[in-house]
Amino acid sequence: RTVGNILSATEWMLPSPATQVHTISVLPSHSPSPAPQFAFSNLTTASKSSGGKGDQQGTPRFDVVRDDLLHPLANGNKARKLDALLPLLRRRGATDVITCGGCQSAHAAAVAVHCAEWGIRPHLLLRGEQLDVPTGYNLISLMFGNVTYASRSVYAHRDEMLYEHAKKVAGNSGTVLWADDIVRDNLAVDEETVLENDSRRVVIIKEGAGTVQALLGVMRLVEHLSCLSSFHNDEEVHIVVDAGTGTTAVGLALGATSLEGNCCHAC
Repeated sequence: RTVGNILSATEWMLPSPATQVHTISVLPSHSPSPAPQFAFSNLTTASKSSGGKGDQQGTPRFDVVRDDLLHPLANGNKARKLDALLPLLRRRGATDVITCGGCQSAHAAAVAVHCAEWGIRPHLLLRGEQLDVPTGYNLISLMFGNVTYASRSVYAHRDEMLYEHAKKVAGNSGTVLWADDIVRDNLAVDEETVLENDSRRVVIIKEGAGTVQALLGVMRLVEHLSCLSSFHNDEEVHIVVDAGTGTTAVGLALGATSLEGNCCHAC
């Protein structure tokens, strides 16, 4: 199947892949000062099929994808990486999710918020000590998740730490799975069966959501961006992204490469 078919058949957490794209154009300077002048626009939401032509061709510009506006509390690439993953977890009968991150981890906060919205219990292992006054993402994690603080020596062995905590959450009658394990068809279960036997099905998501399923949400974003009117058919598009675990960067690269025959032209 083509990537387009896979994306169209996937159940998503976000109701739409749409995001605001702000365009910053560099205008010719008409003054003796060499300092460039900039113009701002937010007119890149029209699709190519609607007839929009975007900015005037030839004008130097860059576009900022405002994924920080996706959600009031948990957004950005953290939400994108959960876009295909959380619906899959719920479909596989997950009752609890365990992940880890730093004390102010945006990933941990996103998991807490979105799992709570989807009826899955989030458990967060945060590196370091509890803050005297919780702020930022740490406060959001405490509001929506079950937080346990881990010393730096324990956190250094992440996989062992996550698995041991997952076994405690699952109890004697529960099961523990890694997120990458659920792609196998023989692990599919009926959600009603899980609820009836009252056993916990705990899924571990690695730090930064570094799983295969997380790539799909980022690729979905590329598919959406590639069809915006601001990107002309004959221009080369360069994507600039800062990366931590690399999942977002890999998803962007795979999306641009695999969808090149449809809308994307270059990355």
